[in-house]
Amino acid sequence: ADYAAMLAVNDPYVVLGAADCRFLAPVRVGETMVARARLEGEDRRKRSVAVVVTVGDREVLRGSFSAFVLDHHVLD
Repeated sequence: ADYAAMLAVNDPYVVLGAADCRFLAPVRVGETMVARARLEGEDRRKRSVAVVVTVGDREVLRGSFSAFVLDHHVLD
C-alpha cells in the first residue's frame, strides 16, 4: 500500500509522512494482492493519497496516506 501511494505521487524525492490504514479482511499465504492508489490532493509539498488493496473482488485494506515531496534525497 505504501509503495502504491508513493507511485501515485510520482516524484523521485517523496517520503511518507503518515498512514491511516484499516485492515478489512485476512489474506492467505499465496493469494495475490493488488494495490490501487489515487492522488486526492496537493497542498504545496504535501500530497494526499487513497489506497485500496484487493484480493480478487474482496477488499482487504483501505488507507489514507500523507506524503511529502522534497527538493533532494533525504540522505543528501
